[in-house]
Amino acid sequence: MTDHDTITARFAVTGWEPADLTGLAEPPQPPQAPVDWVGAIVMRKAYSAGLVGSSVAHFVSSGDEQSRGYLAVERITGTLDDGRSGSVTVHHGALQHPDDSSAFGYIVPGTGTVDFAGFRGQARILQDDDGPYFVITLEH
Repeated sequence: MTDHDTITARFAVTGWEPADLTGLAEPPQPPQAPVDWVGAIVMRKAYSAGLVGSSVAHFVSSGDEQSRGYLAVERITGTLDDGRSGSVTVHHGALQHPDDSSAFGYIVPGTGTVDFAGFRGQARILQDDDGPYFVITLEH
């Protein structure tokens, strides 16, 4: 037995709804900062391989298309290829700019249900020619 299991969970974004950030409408800012310096959405995903299921993520980002950062809290519910099922919460983020490798993510200990109870480890979003996917490393 290894000290970890790796799950590659392919997903597609299925929903993207703007969300309000109370108290941030008029943030203190230096003259050069843009008015829309931060934004939030509720993102929904469908998982189709490695883990079949869905998720809801609360996603906050700042910056523009050339260079931005994001943080997300995502509740994933589904079934793994080995038949285990449940829900778990992941916190993840990155600084998204050219040649960036800052992506990070962690399963929040104690948030797993049913067969996912006790899950802990890392969860990092990557992308290839087939689209985005989570690489989830479960620690034992």
